[in-house]
Amino acid sequence: MDVVVVGAGIAGLSCARALAEGGARVRVVERGRVPGGRLASKRYDGRYADIGAAYFVADDPGFAAQAASWESRGLARPWTDTLTVHPGGSPSTGPMRWAAPGGLRSLAVDLAAGLDVRLSAALDAIPSDADVVVLAMPGPQALRLGPPPGIAAAARAQVWQPVIAAVLTYPAREWPDFHGAFVNDHPLLATICDDGDRRGDHAPVLVAHSTAGLASQHLDDPAAAGPILAAAVGDLLDLSAKPGVEVHRWTYAQPEPVDAPYAVDGRVWLCGDAFGKPRVQSAWLSGRAVAHALLD
Repeated sequence: MDVVVVGAGIAGLSCARALAEGGARVRVVERGRVPGGRLASKRYDGRYADIGAAYFVADDPGFAAQAASWESRGLARPWTDTLTVHPGGSPSTGPMRWAAPGGLRSLAVDLAAGLDVRLSAALDAIPSDADVVVLAMPGPQALRLGPPPGIAAAARAQVWQPVIAAVLTYPAREWPDFHGAFVNDHPLLATICDDGDRRGDHAPVLVAHSTAGLASQHLDDPAAAGPILAAAVGDLLDLSAKPGVEVHRWTYAQPEPVDAPYAVDGRVWLCGDAFGKPRVQSAWLSGRAVAHALLD
């Protein structure tokens, strides 16, 4: 069985990895220059900051085993089960959140090791030279490839919200200790993470994620949202220093959950983190579910 997986995010890579382990011939095609998708880390001034997913949760046995493998090789570590909630600054305890000392994209690089991954390979149609094509991407992006009717319907049914991430680099760490924070009922901010705490190097870097409302206003000029987010973080945490600001736009960042592991029409499959709770784990599980269905 020849399989083309389109998209080298965690869904596509987990699918390709499981297929390769099951004996399928598989190649991964990715339009970007690096693997990872929204499992993203970007270098600023010689240091990587996590700009996509803030962390991952591993409460599924299969994904917990994957997390344990990463931990045993120093690629991931349990980070915190307690995040702050604003307003009020009160702590909220939940599941263990995991982080990656080398940035979350390092986990995608690990999944890609040994696979046939072709980067900077943009497509404008469904590949015709394979028995099976797996579209591991948000539905709106899959529509650009002209998928068959069943996949197109599933893609159109997905609802996504945008986010702008701002990497804020300060002269020094002047905020009280915290891991990360949910910001409720704020017109601009949704979350703030202490990237130095998350990565374990104590760098004076915060990463803020915008609300969908702010992102929607600045999709055409995301850089304009940077100073707005920096000012909002400064006000919330009572910071006096002005940070360096870098931004990244995620047009398709937060999906509304779909109650299915994937969609399929003939030889074309669609998977990703829209199929389940919007988590890194959901993307991994969706890709694996496609692979197991094909191998069965």
